[in-house]
Amino acid sequence: QVQLVESGGGLVQAGDSLKLSCAASGRLSRYTMGWFRQAPGKERDFVLAIIWSGGTTFVAEPVKGRFTISRDYAKNTVYLQMNSLKPEDTAVYYCAAKYTPGGLYNADRYDYWGQGTQVTVSS
Repeated sequence: QVQLVESGGGLVQAGDSLKLSCAASGRLSRYTMGWFRQAPGKERDFVLAIIWSGGTTFVAEPVKGRFTISRDYAKNTVYLQMNSLKPEDTAVYYCAAKYTPGGLYNADRYDYWGQGTQVTVSS
């Protein structure tokens, strides 16, 4: 059982940076940790993921070069660093954990989810 709690969302202006945190309970050594986002009226989209044990990362094209994902073993926490934010980045951002291999770009394949944190980017 894994519990996830996101924090760090807020209202920023275009071009600003923001860092989200996802604090996890439970052992994550066999998990893939992902960040997804969902804008009003749209599907939940993949943003980035990291394989906890090896640190390999996966990035969605719309955020490549602007967003990065990292993890802190000691704090059992995953981070989403967002730079050069754009109004189209506005969404609720969710942290998720996946135990089974494969399908890391697919929200349906994730086993545990956080409650989400709102990120709003004004123009």
